[in-house]
Formats: sequence, structure tokens, C-alpha cells
Amino acid sequence: MKFGAMVATKIDDWQLLKEAEELGYDHGWVPDSQMIWSDCYATLALAAANTSRIRLGTGVAIAPTRLAPVTAHSIASIHKLAPGRVFLGIGSGHTAMRVMGMDPMPGRAFREYLRVVRGLLDGDEVEFTHGGETRAIQFGHRELEFVGLEPRIPMWVASNGPIALRAAGEFGDGRISAGNEPDATFARSLSTIRQGAAEAGRALPDPFHTAALTYACVLQPGEGLAPVPERVVDQVGSMVLASFHYWLELAQKAGTDAFIPADCRDEWDQYLAWVDAMETPPERRYQQIHAGHCTFVVKQERRFVTEATIRASGGLVGTPDDIIRQLRALEAGGLREVTLLPPMEQARQCFREFADAVIARY
Repeated sequence: MKFGAMVATKIDDWQLLKEAEELGYDHGWVPDSQMIWSDCYATLALAAANTSRIRLGTGVAIAPTRLAPVTAHSIASIHKLAPGRVFLGIGSGHTAMRVMGMDPMPGRAFREYLRVVRGLLDGDEVEFTHGGETRAIQFGHRELEFVGLEPRIPMWVASNGPIALRAAGEFGDGRISAGNEPDATFARSLSTIRQGAAEAGRALPDPFHTAALTYACVLQPGEGLAPVPERVVDQVGSMVLASFHYWLELAQKAGTDAFIPADCRDEWDQYLAWVDAMETPPERRYQQIHAGHCTFVVKQERRFVTEATIRASGGLVGTPDDIIRQLRALEAGGLREVTLLPPMEQARQCFREFADAVIARY
């Protein structure tokens, strides 16, 4: 099992990634969400120039906000600073786009985007369509090494839907999922990825990297979750509430909330009532809904962080022994990495406590 540290991207706190390296984390993930955080590539550049072991990459790069050649050249530029230590995590924009009240990139367009990025990072000439025109493009001035393509930069695809999962099999070297999936869901996702690879006549890389974006809190002796201590709400609340943001978007698109776990129904109904009571006009409400997204806990939303919602959102919360048992089970099911995203103010404490209590013993 590998351990990833994902940070709320703040360019003047890039040192957090160096500290994660010192704590023993394997991967440092830097998110790319333009309306709520700093620029991921500028932050990665600082981290790459000031670390020596930890692998660094986007967590994840957002396809709809940059042209495919721009994403390819940006990560290849970081690779010049840390050759062999860089990966490209890439997704269709479920956070970055929804924060702006827009939908993520559709599956077929995302597949095409991955094709172009992968080809460019492999040093190939590719057909690229923009503004209705298609042209052959490739990196020029290769002999001057403005970008670094060797060793090969792995591309890990954020994918949950069937089209994106098949595209991950066709072009990806790995996959990151949003949350810890139940065993059956994880197995179905891997099956769809393999199907995509087979349809493309491709053998999946061995190993094919699998990571899950989640969160963790190591409970102290005598601590429980009924009720949830304020300290624990501080450490896990931003990610638990991000699940509510996702559930709300999904329910609005699907026209049903039947997928909400039964144990969370009371909290969900209270959350819906809170959203309905917002003074913000419905057409602008996305800005208020995503306040604090994966970064901090909005005061009025703390009441929605309960034992039931923590369990439903798949966090690694418990004693060190509890968490290690969860990790062993996830690893046995095929997961190769857990990637932790703590709230900004609690990040150092969360990373340190997890490293001391779990990573050191795993």
C-alpha cells in the first residue's frame, strides 16, 4: 500500500509537500481547481525543486479548463525539475466545474482529451482538434529539452463513470477514485477498465496503479463517534461535507435521491432544508453550496458531520488498529494507494498523526 498526501493548493505553503516527504508519504497530490485554490503547476514547481524522494503530481488536472496540449506541456515542464518523480492525475472536472455552476467534460470529449495528452507525453505527433479545425501537433525543439518526457510520465485517470473508466483502460497507467468504493463497486470499476484496454487492443500496465481519494482521523484513547468530538469534526468535516455537495449535484441531475444511504437520511433531509432556506438565488446557489469545499468546515454545516455521514463517506476513522485493518482489507481487494485530503488548517496535524500511528506500523 502506498500513501498519498493531497493538499489544498496554496502556493505560499508549498512546504507542506516537503513535510509530507519527511513524514514518509509516497505521493504528493496537488489539486487543480481554479476558483478555490492556487495554481497547481506553480505550486508543483516549488515542491519539485525542493524535494528529492516523494513523487509529485496533479490531484487532479482539470481537462475542461485547459487545452490538452497545455496540460501535457505543463506536467512535462514539472518533469524537468524532478525527472522520474512526476505523475499526471487527470479528471473531467467534477469539482472545478461545479464550483462554477457548470458540468464536467462529457465522457467522449474526455476520452479524446486523454488520447491527445498521452500521445504528446509519449513524444508522438497527434491529431488535435480545436475551434473546428484539426491539425497535427507535437512538441518542438526537443533537442533543447524545454520539457521532460523521459522517463515516461504515468497518467492516472480520475474515473467513476463507464466511459471514463474504459478510457482509463485505453490510455491510463492508473486510476484514482472519488472515495473508498465498496468491494463490489471497486471490482466492477476494474472490470470496466480492463474492458476498455481490451477494446483498444492494449495490455494494462503491470502494475496498474489504483488510488482512492479519502480522508483519515486517528481517534485518541477513549474517543468515539457518538457524538462526534469537535476535534474530529475539525479534521474530517470538509471531506464529509464534500460528499453532501456531490450528492446534491447527483440528486439534482438524476431527479431522485434514492441513492442516499438510509443511515444518513435524517442528516440529508436537514441538509436539503438548509439549502432550500438559503437567501442566495437558486441560479447562483452553487457558490454558497461549495463554500469550504475540501478546505474548511462552514460553521452552519458542522451539524451534518455525524457518525453515520462519516461512515457513509468512506473515511479512515478509528484507532490505529481499526485503520490498519481497513487498509489491509482494501489492499487485499486490489487498492494500491490511499490518498488523504485533510482540511487546510488541520493538514499538518492530520498528516503527522496518520504517519506516526499508521504508516510507521503498516
